[in-house]
Amino acid sequence: MSVDKHELSTTETDPIADPGLPEHEPRPTDVDDRAEKRAERQVASLFGLSTVFTLLFCVSYFVFKVGHHPSVIWGFGASNVALGLCLGLALLCIGIGTIQWARKLMADHEIVEYRHPAASSEEDRRAALEALALGSEESGIARRPLIRNSLLGAVAALGLPAIIALRDLGPLPGDKLTRTVWKKGMRVVQDVDGTPIKPADMEIGQLVNAEPALFFETNDHGEPVIEGVKLQTEKAKAAVIMVKMQPDDIKPAKGRENWGVDGILCYSKICTHVGCPISLWEQQTHHLLCPCHQSTFDLADNGRVIFGPAARHLPQLPLAVDAEGYLVATSDFTEPVGPSFWERDNYELK
Repeated sequence: MSVDKHELSTTETDPIADPGLPEHEPRPTDVDDRAEKRAERQVASLFGLSTVFTLLFCVSYFVFKVGHHPSVIWGFGASNVALGLCLGLALLCIGIGTIQWARKLMADHEIVEYRHPAASSEEDRRAALEALALGSEESGIARRPLIRNSLLGAVAALGLPAIIALRDLGPLPGDKLTRTVWKKGMRVVQDVDGTPIKPADMEIGQLVNAEPALFFETNDHGEPVIEGVKLQTEKAKAAVIMVKMQPDDIKPAKGRENWGVDGILCYSKICTHVGCPISLWEQQTHHLLCPCHQSTFDLADNGRVIFGPAARHLPQLPLAVDAEGYLVATSDFTEPVGPSFWERDNYELK
């Protein structure tokens, strides 16, 4: 229960009649209207300054150069100095303004609240709500629109740096999520040593982890065609598995009748749930299990999901045989690989 100190001596249930609080002394803003208005303008000015520093943060983000030849201030990167200084000052002004508001304009009568070992009674709860309403009234937020509006403006402006900083997450992916390096005529090779694969090399029930031959190719100087971060990025999207089963067990969808070779089918290795690599293969049922969340795909039925949280079938890579008898892709995947994302087309097998 919350009570004013003047009521303490008359409250019989209180354990202490008077805890020794000094007599309340009025502040200049309590007795002088001009001092009150001056304090109100000070608080609003601090909130306004916060908005100005927030806008300067946004300007600094675009004005100062970063990268190989950055702008410099005091020997440091100008962008970092300006962004940190502006955002820090914006938050500091809000903090100082709030303290100034509380010290000079909000009611400063002492309130004592006794703690209870269990849930309060209905009477105490009503008293608590009354105290909350009293606090809102004494803060003056309803009758001081200048402070209220400047504070709301300063806090709202703080959202701008967050929006501006989203640009640093990098450029939009474009079509990078919908394509891989697979293309017509590219050989499917072992993922460990790059050995090309012939249909006769595989046995019924076998699963092979594979990759595009491009990852093992070199230029005229003996250097890898793709290397570094780009290589790892493309590997993450282009990894595949090949399985061989009895041709009579396969139920190809319309238009996919020629996507396999002698019972050999090729699918993306990336689960369509959250992108885990999968290769847990059950030969008898033709099921592929993801070890992360147990999504299960039927590879004899176009990679259809038969269990688990995955909502989309595994993308299939169409196969053929080149002039030398090696397995090759006839195109890239006809749909995006990997986990679902909200812009992704809702491709469904018919």
